[in-house]
Amino acid sequence: MATQSKEALTKLGGAIKGRVLGPEDSGYDEARQIWNAMIDRRPAVIVQPANGEDVAPAIKFARENALAISVRGAGHNIAGNAISNGGLTIDFSQMKQVRVDAAQKRAYADAGATLGDLDAATQRHGLATPVGINSTTGIAGLTLGGGFGWLTRKHGMTIDNLVAADVITADGKKLRASEQDNPELFWALRGGGGNFGVVTQFEFALHPVGPEILAGLLVFPFAQAKQILTRYRQFANAAPEDLSVWVVLRQAPPLPFLPQNVHGKEVVVLPIFYAGAATEGQRLIDELRAFGNPHGEHIGAQPYAEWQKAFDPLLTPGARNYWKSHNFTELSDGAIGSIIEYAGQLPSPQCEIFIGHIAGAANRVPPEAMAYAHRDAKFVLNVHGRWESAAEDRSCIEWARAFFKASAPYASAGAYVNFMTEDEGERVAAAYGSNYDRLARLKKRFDPENIFHLNQNIKP
Repeated sequence: MATQSKEALTKLGGAIKGRVLGPEDSGYDEARQIWNAMIDRRPAVIVQPANGEDVAPAIKFARENALAISVRGAGHNIAGNAISNGGLTIDFSQMKQVRVDAAQKRAYADAGATLGDLDAATQRHGLATPVGINSTTGIAGLTLGGGFGWLTRKHGMTIDNLVAADVITADGKKLRASEQDNPELFWALRGGGGNFGVVTQFEFALHPVGPEILAGLLVFPFAQAKQILTRYRQFANAAPEDLSVWVVLRQAPPLPFLPQNVHGKEVVVLPIFYAGAATEGQRLIDELRAFGNPHGEHIGAQPYAEWQKAFDPLLTPGARNYWKSHNFTELSDGAIGSIIEYAGQLPSPQCEIFIGHIAGAANRVPPEAMAYAHRDAKFVLNVHGRWESAAEDRSCIEWARAFFKASAPYASAGAYVNFMTEDEGERVAAAYGSNYDRLARLKKRFDPENIFHLNQNIKP
């Protein structure tokens, strides 16, 4: 591993207000930990900015010392791009502030803020913007890759609600990117990942949401999977945009509302989110109950911010993870058959297949409007391999890859970059589809030397 002298690190520390950590420093090992335990890397130096002004000196130091630059928001990226061996990591863990202008319905989030930080701040005003479903995810990585969640059907993807961003480019310049300022850079940031610079702050449009919504889980026997998925397909096509119903196929965790004999058995779970009038929500949930004979349910009014944390216990850091993902314009009989086949072969108790229903507002944005192009996707499927020990690596990875291959004939074009692992570099062009050439030209303009390459890389 490349090392930097104590003198060099001290000099860098004198140029910024934040912290500079080398391998021998207290806090270094904690700072290099990320969500996916399969990734264990040791940077030569970790810079923890205190503010956006600290980023340019860090980039300058990396360039002068030929160090690869990685950027850590919350460290959730499945590919582990937040950290590198022997490089310089810009770790935003000290920059987590979220400021809300309730009158203008705007939120200003620092690059180290998590979804939980953003939701907590906005919900104090009964406002929210579409983000993901795990509160410990970083807002930076989620946004730059696209971002979708429970509000996407009604209010679009996270990038559809991005108003502006403060960016430090490869040459150390601070730029504001918006529809008015540097619009080409703004276009690229909305789905183009970390290829074009380091974003230090995001500005989001907010919408009235909550503070209470109707949400919960319906759990069905796995033996009913075919009828559940077939009826779900029909239901989803006509569902109102206030309603988001996803599907998770996995072994049942020990949830208190499930009979004990169901724990550890394969099940079909329908997570339900409804932001409209409660009476209409109950009617829709009755329709969902009629899909089959549920093992149990836990559905009711609850704070939006709490529902955003509901899946956190299944997504804690420290496990080994490997994902594969497809977009779908429809859930064909072939896709459903493939899903059921592989959900019946789960290699670990934590592995799962989930189907996120998006469509709605996300489909009404033209594919050329921003970097994320796949606006025909109605469903996003994630093959979520998750397990505890290295001894399980082979079986879990092979299962994920086999299902990915088997389901590919039924998928639509493209991919969601936030679900791509580090071995999928050949899919980057497909992930951006018709927008890739424009992104490559902008990469050459803003980062001609490919300084920011520890990502799903767009080459200049």
